Amino acid sequence: MRSVRGKFKTEAVVLRSIRYGEADRVLHLYSATRGRIGAIAKGVRRPRSRFGGRLEPFFRLDLVLHQGRGDLATVTAAHTLAAHPNLRANGPALGAAARACDAVLRLLDSEEANPAAYNLLCRYLAILDGRESPAGEGDGVGAAGLATAVAFRLKLALAAGFAPELVSCARCGEGGGLAGFSGAAGGVVCGACGGFALSGEAHGFMVEALGRPLAQVPPAGDRALRQAERAIGETLEHHAHVQLRAAA
Repeated sequence: MRSVRGKFKTEAVVLRSIRYGEADRVLHLYSATRGRIGAIAKGVRRPRSRFGGRLEPFFRLDLVLHQGRGDLATVTAAHTLAAHPNLRANGPALGAAARACDAVLRLLDSEEANPAAYNLLCRYLAILDGRESPAGEGDGVGAAGLATAVAFRLKLALAAGFAPELVSCARCGEGGGLAGFSGAAGGVVCGACGGFALSGEAHGFMVEALGRPLAQVPPAGDRALRQAERAIGETLEHHAHVQLRAAA
């Protein structure tokens, strides 16, 4: 339970919206100033609700909430900052947004603000909405492609404090012969230290993706992207005890 009660304002993205009772919704929010927030929107499913349809997943909102004695804050006002209408009309983008919000739900459960994670999520939703065109996608679905999805997960892992070691062997510290990856060790490993095979292309993609803005994702083939996705997934399973859905 949150220690601070009363009214507060925050900017937030709706990660998940669940029907509750006859007319309410329970919301999972990720906010700019308070991290994860659980909230209830009372009467939102009534035809004349003052909230309209804005308390739905992927909306970025300015919110006024009231925190009482319970775990859930109550939404008292909401103003739309970004509705992402193009995202909602595009099947691959819609799926990518759902997986991104699910990843945030699973990985970031703290009530502490994480500006890097919040800004990353907002940027990814904006890219999926078509406001930025990422380079490097070769799978025919542009912003909703695997390269951008994997780069988002890698950056999210960094924001959460679980970025994999990519410079030297995570087991012995050797700087050369890095041909594998170990989730248990938390990074790339040399040939003598085991792990699953990680191609030079996959390793290079991960290094470049961390150093570039999300809209400038580096190019990579499907095999390399799947290896990078596995590396991120196994790192989070071992060190954050979180299992993410497949990226695409």
